[in-house]
Amino acid sequence: MIATDRRPQEFRIGFLAGLIMLTVQYLLGIAVNLFVVVPTNHPGANPPEYFSGVAQSVTWAILHGPLLLVLHATFGLVLLVAASQLLYRAIRVRRRGLIWTTAIGAVAVLGAGFNGGSYLNYHQDFSSMIMASFLAVAVVAYATGLYISEA
Repeated sequence: MIATDRRPQEFRIGFLAGLIMLTVQYLLGIAVNLFVVVPTNHPGANPPEYFSGVAQSVTWAILHGPLLLVLHATFGLVLLVAASQLLYRAIRVRRRGLIWTTAIGAVAVLGAGFNGGSYLNYHQDFSSMIMASFLAVAVVAYATGLYISEA
């Protein structure tokens, strides 16, 4: 019996799962944008220090926010864990193209998350635009990873 290398297939599945998760997160974000009014006076709003404000705002969103916001914020954390795991796997197999695409995807997911937290902190529309832009970068990175993992 000949042993086959299952890594390319595992990466294709990982990239496809990432793209599906990003699509779900995008749709949740659109629903939040259309149907949720985020209060301006929740814990973490208008913080004197950005990172602690993001932590407080995201914690509030997950534990006490409206349902769609709870789903969006929670799924964002799940997406960050999945992106980190895919990056870790790419580093372990030491394929430069996979490392680059997963690293760009993970950083983009992280950037989108921080800008989501920034929106919760300061209610500035540009934070939503930056969040959506990072999502697009992650989609392109994972689509590229899906393509190169077949090579």
